[in-house]
Amino acid sequence: MAFGPHLLLAALEGLVTSAVLALMALGLSLVFGVMRVVNVAHGEFFMLGAVLAWWIASLVTGHPAIGFLLALVISPLIVGAVALVAERLVLRRLNYNPEATIVATIGMLYIIQQLALTFYGPQARPVDAPFTYRILFPWFGYSGYKLSIIAASIVLLTATWFVLTRTKIGLVMRATQYDSETAQAFGIPVDRVYAGVFALGAMLAAIAAVLIVPITQAHYLMGMDPLLLSFIVVIIGGLGSLRGTVVAAVLIGLSDGIISAFFSPTLAKIIATLLVAMVLVFRPQGLFGTASR
Repeated sequence: MAFGPHLLLAALEGLVTSAVLALMALGLSLVFGVMRVVNVAHGEFFMLGAVLAWWIASLVTGHPAIGFLLALVISPLIVGAVALVAERLVLRRLNYNPEATIVATIGMLYIIQQLALTFYGPQARPVDAPFTYRILFPWFGYSGYKLSIIAASIVLLTATWFVLTRTKIGLVMRATQYDSETAQAFGIPVDRVYAGVFALGAMLAAIAAVLIVPITQAHYLMGMDPLLLSFIVVIIGGLGSLRGTVVAAVLIGLSDGIISAFFSPTLAKIIATLLVAMVLVFRPQGLFGTASR
């Protein structure tokens, strides 16, 4: 394949990575932006979403699209419920203390991971894509499902932006993020906002997992790499910034896809790490973050 078509193919693969990474990182950024909690278990919510997607799809007979659509609806709801219980039983009892919640979410990571290993097993299992249509370019055919992942991510990111900036719920979340004590004094139920945001972040990770699992397969250790990349995206883009999350996800996803195709995946990870180091040195608040006062 010539250089141009090869570059286009690598860019498409990078955009698919970017689409999933943007949803994953958005959930992580929202949790930290509103709650000031670093959720180390975020990758395991991603993994749990994929495992539940396989389980739900395996229960459904008939066209693969039926099982996939059911998984896309039910899996994030179950993961959101698990996150809500974890927030109520663990994080709230720790009063959202930054240091304590890091340790607690590390514990949650291992609990969820070991439960998945016990009940799901060590095998990697596929979920059938809802359709197998291929888009024909002049040089190659490309999976229509992968392009639909990009479209679905754009729709979900747009919906999240609308909720955060144009609805009362978003106003309450932004008020809580800016000053939780003042928000509580004005009658905003801060505890409920925190619970909702933590569940929403986990649900976004689960949706990303359901979208990507027909390509990668579900595995009980699949949460680590997306978690690390999500931290990279959030640091580069700026904590709590939706625009920064999207821009950084596209930057990291495209660079990962193109560099992995022409050089090696290891080099792509090294460059991403160097980008994080440069941002931390020259702009600690991230590209679109606000400097703390």
